Amino acid sequence: MINTSPKVSVIVPVYNVEKYLAKCLGSLVNQTLQAIEILVVNDGSTDDSERIIQDYAQKFPEKIKAFNKENGGLSDARNFGIDQSTGEYIGFVDSDDYVTEKMFEEMLNLALIHQAEIVICNIQKVDEYGNTIQRLTQIPNMPEKIDLRNNFSVFSDLSYFACNKLFKKDLFSSKRFKRGVHFEDIQLIPQLLLKCETLAQTQNFHYQYLERTNSISKTHTEKGLDILSAVEDVEFFFKSSKYAEKEKELKSFQILEGVYSYLAYLAFVKNESVFYRMSHQLEVFMKKRNINFKDILFYSRFDKNYLLYLPLKKKIFYLLFFTGQKKLIRKLI
Repeated sequence: MINTSPKVSVIVPVYNVEKYLAKCLGSLVNQTLQAIEILVVNDGSTDDSERIIQDYAQKFPEKIKAFNKENGGLSDARNFGIDQSTGEYIGFVDSDDYVTEKMFEEMLNLALIHQAEIVICNIQKVDEYGNTIQRLTQIPNMPEKIDLRNNFSVFSDLSYFACNKLFKKDLFSSKRFKRGVHFEDIQLIPQLLLKCETLAQTQNFHYQYLERTNSISKTHTEKGLDILSAVEDVEFFFKSSKYAEKEKELKSFQILEGVYSYLAYLAFVKNESVFYRMSHQLEVFMKKRNINFKDILFYSRFDKNYLLYLPLKKKIFYLLFFTGQKKLIRKLI
């Protein structure tokens, strides 16, 4: 019997993840969805990743498509995968993460039942032993089918990860991940959402995000400024979108990503001069958009005051920053 279901293309960018790659690919080749292609893009790995990819490609030639390219970064590898994909829907899985076996079958079914352009699932943070660290519910207060025009608060409430979503391929017709930047998901995914009319979601925690315990702490530098640039790119597209009149939700997006997400990054910047330069850029960003302390204090996400539900350490940092106590912050960092 010929399988007539729409095909899902899952794109897996790979760079030096020999320790985790087999678990990731194993979770994908064992999907209950049969109409699937797994595009594994080796982005110039120098470890044993290529051998692992070839092993899986030989064992599962009907599912795995292996590609090898020079290192160009995450966005470049994802874009390469999009260009090579043949499915009607696209998913992204990071090569150190893994997924449940029913993830793509359920998400494709939801896309078809509700004619949804994007489908979202919940995320579970796990350690290297598979123990659950944290459960991240994505849209707790909405039904399975979401009419975007009537529920546009989703635009400013949503976490813009690429990896826990299934996208109609048409959304990428004139869009790609921005190369050479950090926080590429914040830059692109909101723009894709602005092209949609219907979303769907499952409350299942299909995506398993690996929190590496032994990894070297990331260096937090001025690359954090890319968050503000990402928000600016979204703002530009927002003005010409079909939701251009939804200014309240745009401002909430600016506060969540441009202020709170940016500050969450800034909290780990060790270099003092970089910290002050980045702080100044945030103040310029806020002034230009008429975002004041009151807006931030009363900002709500999922109908709850955001600041109120944060951990104490984050509350203290944010409140010190907003009240101009940067010198005190530097002593605490």
